[in-house]
Amino acid sequence: MHLYKNFFKRAIDIVSSGSALLVLSVPLAAVTVWLHFANKGAGAFFFQERPGKNGKIFKVVKFKTMTDERDADGNLLPDAQRLTKVGRFVRSTSIDELPQLWNVLKGDMSLIGPRPLLVQYLPLYSKEQARRHEVRPGITGWAQCHGRNAISWKKKFELDVWYVDHISFITDCKVIATTIKKVIKRADISSETCATMEYFDGTN
Repeated sequence: MHLYKNFFKRAIDIVSSGSALLVLSVPLAAVTVWLHFANKGAGAFFFQERPGKNGKIFKVVKFKTMTDERDADGNLLPDAQRLTKVGRFVRSTSIDELPQLWNVLKGDMSLIGPRPLLVQYLPLYSKEQARRHEVRPGITGWAQCHGRNAISWKKKFELDVWYVDHISFITDCKVIATTIKKVIKRADISSETCATMEYFDGTN
């Protein structure tokens, strides 16, 4: 397990992400143009600082699925109102996650690991929950295979820590297989209360 975790996992990440970016270059370019127009000038990519392994901050890149429309006071409209039809399709098919292959190639992320969350959540984690940062965050992970945005934060963190303690080639193969099934079924895209996932406040 340690040899896989410390060497082979990263080697697989490099080969897989590099190959995928090369093969998908034309489709990714097409989606970029599509979103550029659908997002009403808000751009096709979303960049945001996220904590990676050992809490090191990096900039994650995803396809942007929402406009930057604001209310009369200058505040962003709710996610559900800014999510475009094109964006909803891109999210439901998980196409929005594909630019993170670049983060994987760079070493910020892994193909599989706990999802990188908001920097503002860092002080809210319990000591046990913070263990999710002992490994590189992933494009998909054990928690995404067991509910994604449809489960509670508490359950999601429990699954993240379980993965940290059980990293293996077999476990990662299970994650990949289950993720493919979830993407095909477009399952667990939203929580019960919002279009994406409600914010973590340290209690939910």
